[in-house]
Amino acid sequence: MNYQQYRTARRLVHSCCNYDCGNCLLLDNGEECVCPQSITYSLICKWFRAAVLPLDAGLCAALLYRDRMKPCAICGGYFLPNSNRAKYCPECAEQERRRKTRDRVRRHRADM
Repeated sequence: MNYQQYRTARRLVHSCCNYDCGNCLLLDNGEECVCPQSITYSLICKWFRAAVLPLDAGLCAALLYRDRMKPCAICGGYFLPNSNRAKYCPECAEQERRRKTRDRVRRHRADM
């Protein structure tokens, strides 16, 4: 995990329902326990990995699915493809679909 990903994960920690003023309610067994996700660079907490990390799709894909990531042909950013034919990230895929439709309709109207 690089520093930017760490900072994003730290922001997400505050979205966890078990986070209370720097302490983890799941690990609390009578005495306060510091949330492990807020002090480490690794993904230790299973609850964080299962429930909170999917709130940020980019960070989730970058940390959990590193081996399946592909670079986008337009923007160069990495994304998790839904099939082996995917070339574009979801944002660029919509733009590319619109561009191809625009070009196809333009050619069709020129032939009339």
